[in-house]
Amino acid sequence: MKTHRRFQAIALLVVVGLLVAYGLGLSPAGAQRPTVLKVQASFPAASLIYTSVLPVFAERVEKASGGRLKIEPMPAGTIVPAFEVVDATNRGVLDGAYTCTYYYIGKHKAAALFTDVPGGPFGLDTYDYMSWHYQGGGLQLLNEFYQQVLKMDIVAYPIFPTTPQALGWFKKPIKSARDMKGLKFRVPGIAADVYKAMGVSVVTLAGGELLPAGERGVLDATEWYTPGEDIRMGFHQVWKFYHYPGPHEMAGACDLLLKKSVFEKLPADLQEIVKSVTLETAFRTLMEFNRKDAEGLRDLKDKHGVTLVRTPVDLMTEHFKAWDKIAAAEAGKDAFFKKVLDSQKNYAALVVPARRFMSSYEMTAAHYYGEMK
Repeated sequence: MKTHRRFQAIALLVVVGLLVAYGLGLSPAGAQRPTVLKVQASFPAASLIYTSVLPVFAERVEKASGGRLKIEPMPAGTIVPAFEVVDATNRGVLDGAYTCTYYYIGKHKAAALFTDVPGGPFGLDTYDYMSWHYQGGGLQLLNEFYQQVLKMDIVAYPIFPTTPQALGWFKKPIKSARDMKGLKFRVPGIAADVYKAMGVSVVTLAGGELLPAGERGVLDATEWYTPGEDIRMGFHQVWKFYHYPGPHEMAGACDLLLKKSVFEKLPADLQEIVKSVTLETAFRTLMEFNRKDAEGLRDLKDKHGVTLVRTPVDLMTEHFKAWDKIAAAEAGKDAFFKKVLDSQKNYAALVVPARRFMSSYEMTAAHYYGEMK
């Protein structure tokens, strides 16, 4: 009898202990239940920009944290529309977002300077631009933008470096800047203002809407990203002339955003895991797109009958000049815009001439592959 009562007492203590453990978020073995963060992208599920970044980032975070932190990745439209992820993160509808700042120039024009900037800016390429973030103060300015300028409860880290992008897809070759005038051309961000200044009829649509819009004739032409991504999106089914390079998006980054108050509640080691895996994701995707863009460009030409066209020099020059005027006007109106633009200009003045002097890329490429046609 005493043994039976002793067993009942022990069993009761075990049950109570389990209830307390679960109430504290612990498993029976004492392991903490994982923290789950819902993060939605601005990009469709079919997009390589989505599949190569957010789901893989989520997998790496879970492994690096030993399962203590899980990211629930979601493509555009899962909870909120593609361009509402920033506000949803700030309000706590989402724990985070994966998006590009230039979708939000309606909030502040300086948003244009943190994704893809016309002219680089100032000649910066992707490597230079990421270097500006981590060596030239760009990351601090990015967070100042969200936290102090927009007054949002957001912390941001570059997660997807953007490489030189296409001018875009057209139904016939563009031979000069004049050929762009009046075209219904999809382009986002402040680049849209630049093209408008050049006489282009600009249309802004989310990625998932572009192919149907092209099929219906709503768009004459569109830009999106680079060959590896564009071939996946199927633009070659509608347009057969692919123009490179694009003066409007030469280097930049899209970002991982997390609700700051949620992020700061994470243990310090989990915060560091997020930061480290974000940077690792940026490097990994850069390497991946280096290969996939080369394969995509080859396949567009050889398998899909697409004509590859070099963007006319006068179009590039006219775009740069139009951008310089717009940038100067915005800097004259807004102190933060000027602060970011000056930071980029000063960093570019340091690194671009040095890299031009040190680089043998074009000379070596010409020796092995001939002059570029």
